[in-house]
Amino acid sequence: MSETTLSIGELADRAGLPVRTVRFYCDEGLLPVGRSGGGHRRFDPSAVERLRTIRRLRALGLGLAAIAGVLDGERSLAEAVAAERAALEVELSALAWRHATLRAVEQAGPAERAARLDLLAAAGNGAAARDALVGFWRSVIVAPIGGRYLDGFVALAVPDPPADPTPGQVVAYAEMVALAADPTLVRRVRARGRVNARAISDEEALMEGVGEAWRLAVPALAAGAPPAPGAALDRLVAAHAGVRGGRDTPEFRRHLHAELTLDQDPRLDRYWRLAARVTGDRLSLGLTHEWLLASLGVSNRSLRGTGPA
Repeated sequence: MSETTLSIGELADRAGLPVRTVRFYCDEGLLPVGRSGGGHRRFDPSAVERLRTIRRLRALGLGLAAIAGVLDGERSLAEAVAAERAALEVELSALAWRHATLRAVEQAGPAERAARLDLLAAAGNGAAARDALVGFWRSVIVAPIGGRYLDGFVALAVPDPPADPTPGQVVAYAEMVALAADPTLVRRVRARGRVNARAISDEEALMEGVGEAWRLAVPALAAGAPPAPGAALDRLVAAHAGVRGGRDTPEFRRHLHAELTLDQDPRLDRYWRLAARVTGDRLSLGLTHEWLLASLGVSNRSLRGTGPA
């Protein structure tokens, strides 16, 4: 504190702020303050520029804790602004989800409005809905796989809520949450998972091979090609044969088709179609797997000499 100090009124005048505002910032610890012999607050002249900085940062919406960090050198101005922008993006996404939800209720006909309201209310906001889907997949995957593989699968199976969703996307996402909340589906997927775990010697190797098959299938799906035998199907069969103790024979293909068909469930089929509606991506994990399974069926019919259906 230099010998020439300012009273709170003088500081307020120079900074262009009300005295009560200066007092507030002082009480919050944002302004270093001294005391006169009579106990009055006295401020160093540098407090003028400090106050102006506080005012500018407050105008940007930064909170007092963030401002204190900048003033005290604990974080740079760029870091503080970036953190504020990130927080604002989260708020904007929440508002966009809420806006689309309200529009979805408005757009429903009188007969379905109550049911749609229940559906959307149960899903909650976008973040809560995504957490519900993540929880579903983590609860039904009983195979012994490492965290990297599990995280990768969940990332593919659970689309992020759109930043600026349409009412249709919000409804589709809410329907996915409703499917994931079905306890009978949870029990069925877990039961099939336990059966598969007993038959498969290396789940991670299978995931690697199936992932390669999916990638090989993408060009055909992107071109709108119908399910058919090819390199993608051959890789899928080889991946399963390698971990199920079999060889790629017509008998194995028939057995594999039967096993993979048992894993299917109309509710899961619906889930993948809803996911594609949310993302706008018809090359999603589930739809790609359905295409490969259909290709396996075509292959089996061809091997029996009946030709493709």
